Amino acid sequence: MILAAGRGERMRPLTDHTPKPLLPVGGKPLIVWHLERLARAGLRQVVINHAHLGEQIPATLGDGSAWGLEIRYSPEPPGALETAGGIARALPLLGPAPFLVINGDIFCDWDPAAALALDLQERLAHLVLVDNPPHHPAGDFALVDGQVGNQEAGRLTFAGIGIYAPALFAGLDPDQPAKLAPLLRAAADAGRVSGERHGGRWVDVGTPERLAQLDGEIRFAMGTST
Repeated sequence: MILAAGRGERMRPLTDHTPKPLLPVGGKPLIVWHLERLARAGLRQVVINHAHLGEQIPATLGDGSAWGLEIRYSPEPPGALETAGGIARALPLLGPAPFLVINGDIFCDWDPAAALALDLQERLAHLVLVDNPPHHPAGDFALVDGQVGNQEAGRLTFAGIGIYAPALFAGLDPDQPAKLAPLLRAAADAGRVSGERHGGRWVDVGTPERLAQLDGEIRFAMGTST
């Protein structure tokens, strides 16, 4: 699942007329980088939620056949349902097995093929964490020997990439907003969240400045003009 329902307030005015996942980076919409990476990794079925200007997303991406994917959409009401609420709404499309969820407003070179090889066993979640960026120095979760915890020391930043068991969202009303962090913190306290540190490229594309910087870096790497 790719999360694409956010309003993108920090990205205004760019998001006044375009959903954040459709903003161009390196010559193509940000969300297309995710789709291409998922396709290369061998994943084929993708669910995308949407709310703000949401009709533009299926109009742009279609059924996913351009990337060898099958895309299904989970529309949400105005204002959206927050992260956990959006996932709960999409559970009927995601099925009974653990599934990968990626924030649509990040850029990351983590290989989604790792999700195919992961066995959650009795865990409820597996999180990808990264070193704390300047705009989020306090981090989110600690990582010790592959176990995610809530202790303050040594915290890393949640990359917006996780593999979740449907049971993590049990009891949530699919029509009500709900945040993901409280669910993850409770599961971590119960010892049911594993994790890994990704040391590669990761960008929280949350502001026009970071979008422009990433676009310039990609275009430079591709040898094209900004």
